[in-house]
Amino acid sequence: MKVLKAPQEIKLEKLPKWMSQKAFDEHYNVLYKGYVNKYNDIQELLEKADLSGGNATYSQVRELKREEAFAANAIRLHEAYFRSIGGDGQPSGKITSWLTEDFGSVENWAEQWRACGMSARGWVVLAYDMTDGRLHNYTLDIHSDGVWDAVPLLVLDVYEHAYYLDFAASGRKTYVDSFIASVDWAHVNKLVDHLELEKARSAA
Repeated sequence: MKVLKAPQEIKLEKLPKWMSQKAFDEHYNVLYKGYVNKYNDIQELLEKADLSGGNATYSQVRELKREEAFAANAIRLHEAYFRSIGGDGQPSGKITSWLTEDFGSVENWAEQWRACGMSARGWVVLAYDMTDGRLHNYTLDIHSDGVWDAVPLLVLDVYEHAYYLDFAASGRKTYVDSFIASVDWAHVNKLVDHLELEKARSAA
């Protein structure tokens, strides 16, 4: 059965002032929606794929399933990225105490996040790891990288397309700092509550 995923609506006015209309259009209307369209194309092709020819070196199914994961993660990561920003950057609520417990302080978390932001080739993800019950800053070089059994709470896109129009290709450090200053921590706390992560953390 074909699964079609409609793009999630994101409005520029809910995003931080450092993101220009041009950067938003390129990132959301072209790149993000392009991943959604390609994901849908892959679903249609999978319906017609020859399942009898599966092969680990090369086969139609192998290539389609590999790119399905790439596109699906690209969609989810971009949606999480856009939801991560638009706040005042001031941690509050449960997440503040968790950052302090797991990183020593909010400042320590931010220092490590900045280092990850300068080191990753694609993404930085603050995730709650269900295995050890702790927060981690994970880095991804491509969309299909990642850590299983970890819940993304905050996502930073560090591909050059995310910042070069507003910060220039050399402006990644300023971009990462601007991201930290505009994190929507209220959204992070809503995720913690909605996913009942406090219960999971107590049981870890």
